[in-house]
Amino acid sequence: MENYTYNSFTLQLEGFKVHKDYVYLAFISFLLAYIFIIILNVGIVALIVFDTNLHQPMYLLFCNLPFNDVLGNTVLLPRLLMDLLLPPSERHITYYACVVQAFSAHVIGTTTHTVLIIMAFDRYVAICNPLRYSTIMTNRMVVKLTASAWGVAFFLVAILLGLTIRLNRCRVMIMNSYCDNASLFKLSCESVLINNIYGLTFTVLLFSSSIGSMVLTYSKITIVCLTSNSKSLNSKALKTCSTHLVVYLIMISCGFIVIIMHRFPQYSDYRKLSGILFNVVPGGLNPIIYGVQSAEISRSLLKVFLLYKNTHTYCI
Repeated sequence: MENYTYNSFTLQLEGFKVHKDYVYLAFISFLLAYIFIIILNVGIVALIVFDTNLHQPMYLLFCNLPFNDVLGNTVLLPRLLMDLLLPPSERHITYYACVVQAFSAHVIGTTTHTVLIIMAFDRYVAICNPLRYSTIMTNRMVVKLTASAWGVAFFLVAILLGLTIRLNRCRVMIMNSYCDNASLFKLSCESVLINNIYGLTFTVLLFSSSIGSMVLTYSKITIVCLTSNSKSLNSKALKTCSTHLVVYLIMISCGFIVIIMHRFPQYSDYRKLSGILFNVVPGGLNPIIYGVQSAEISRSLLKVFLLYKNTHTYCI
């Protein structure tokens, strides 16, 4: 018969299972990945902030992504690194810390979708209504779009976690490498039907809105490009939209893998790894993709490099 511990405020994380011979290799790999993500994302935000040529709606909206990636990986990886060095029996976390981590993880995941949706809107206005772009995409509009992207995520996730924290808990083991909503409501011995219904509705609404807006936006952009004889317009659309689309496809692919792996409990270790990579892979690739594809960012990076080189040469 299973022993129950009701409403315990100390939970145990199952953690990411790594063979003892590879613990330090995994630790160093995740640590380097975290440092890499922080440097790249903070660097690209600093570049956009300090270079006035990059104070355009597209880049100001893009700043949400690196901020989101830094926040997401900071919520996840430091805790994961600490747990890797601890034996499984000592991987404890308080209930409140677990709820905060779960809330943060879901807000960050949701905001990635909503930010890419508003970035798609920006590309639509820039290509389909170029003459009205400056009047539509004002600084005030950028602030409104950013606030709506984060506000919608906070609201939806607050309901998601609110339905979970109302439940009484009779278990203490989090069957994951980090806290998320599903791991939290599985601690309860009560009915979680409402949680499952809302969680499914939330996921379907988020993905259908995200995919639907991308399909609609890019369909209209494609029609404009096909009916236009302007090579400069088509070139601009190809560069800016391909960058945005690649970033979106990476995010949506990682998200689908996590969702699919939840349906196969026998592959729990792969599910945990996919959940970690959902944050790590986009966080590492997004700034590289925008840095390589965007001519303005590339030029700004080149200016910084030349300035550093000249300064260094002068000092020598």
